[in-house]
Amino acid sequence: MGIFSSIKNAVWGSDKDENAPAAPAAPAAPAAPAAPSPSAMSDAISQEEMEARIAAMPDSDKFNWRTSIVDLMKMVGLDPSFANRKELAEELGMTDYEGTAEQNINLHHAVLNTLAAEGGAVGGILKY
Repeated sequence: MGIFSSIKNAVWGSDKDENAPAAPAAPAAPAAPAAPSPSAMSDAISQEEMEARIAAMPDSDKFNWRTSIVDLMKMVGLDPSFANRKELAEELGMTDYEGTAEQNINLHHAVLNTLAAEGGAVGGILKY
């Protein structure tokens, strides 16, 4: 399981239990970019619904997850090291990740957009 899958499972729950968040998994070897499937695209939810789900997670008020990829990763129990952020960027199709502030912002947006695209029942991809 890749890093994005660990984030997704922490927010939406594992495939085995759709209602309860799963414990974050240890980072795995680099995986192919996580491109939303056609069925995932039709399962998109609104920004408000996705943020409400994340905000309801334990200790979400202790992290700046709305703007920081590092805090989002910490909140779900993942190591936000450069190596893990680089792996996450590669999973989401970002190339030449060097950990700059701009790249971290783009990575954060990509994670939130992909979470929303795979999360619920309203069509469309959100742009942050």
